[in-house]
Amino acid sequence: MTTTWDPALYLGFDDHRARPFHDLLARVGAPREGDAAPRRVVDMGCGPGHLTAVLAARWPGAAVSAFDSSEEMVDAARARDVDAERLDVRDWTPTGDTDVVVTNAVLHWVPEHLTLLPRWLAAMPSGAWFALQVPGNLDAPSHALVRELLDEPGWRGRVDLRDGTAVLDPAGYADLIAGAGAAVDAWETTYLQRLTGDDPVLRWISATTLRPVRDALAPVEYAAWCDELAPRLRAAYPARPDGSTWFPFRRVFAVARTP
Repeated sequence: MTTTWDPALYLGFDDHRARPFHDLLARVGAPREGDAAPRRVVDMGCGPGHLTAVLAARWPGAAVSAFDSSEEMVDAARARDVDAERLDVRDWTPTGDTDVVVTNAVLHWVPEHLTLLPRWLAAMPSGAWFALQVPGNLDAPSHALVRELLDEPGWRGRVDLRDGTAVLDPAGYADLIAGAGAAVDAWETTYLQRLTGDDPVLRWISATTLRPVRDALAPVEYAAWCDELAPRLRAAYPARPDGSTWFPFRRVFAVARTP
């Protein structure tokens, strides 16, 4: 099943979603200018294209390629004048001038990425950079409660969601990348995000985690299912006296440099 995306809903928490991208990019050492500056920079899974321009500004002399598997996201990126194409990451192959690849919150949707990553690195030129960030919170209450509800009578077997095994921890990515012969910098960060409004955690995951649920259920069923999920999330992430909600979000990062 193809998962549909809502770019506007995704951008509803743009500040929080963009921060890991900037933290990831800060660890990529490719110079801005000069003979060693990258020739081609790839935004793998560009989403609505709101961050592709950051790559173009960072490396103004590079050709910037952007792609995403979602038709809705590609349309949104093109509306921002990003030259994006629709392409599944599993069908992508680096060109000989691909010196930098940045993929932000994408590869956890692609179980095959653990096999593909060494192949991509092997196909990239010497001294190239591959930077990835994936959510590391797939076993957090926000996600565990979703899987728990989907396993209850009436919902069981309707949707198959990822669990924590969809991604590795920093040491796992470090071993994978080092095993491919590349230098690696891997780490994790837990961002304590302050969300506001009614049922903010539900709104957050509605833009990402719950997309397959919405696609699998009829609109009336999906609304009823969310009504069951909402109080569980409120209990797991209680509102503070001022009405805001703390939402811890762990993310895993790895930056590889080919030999």
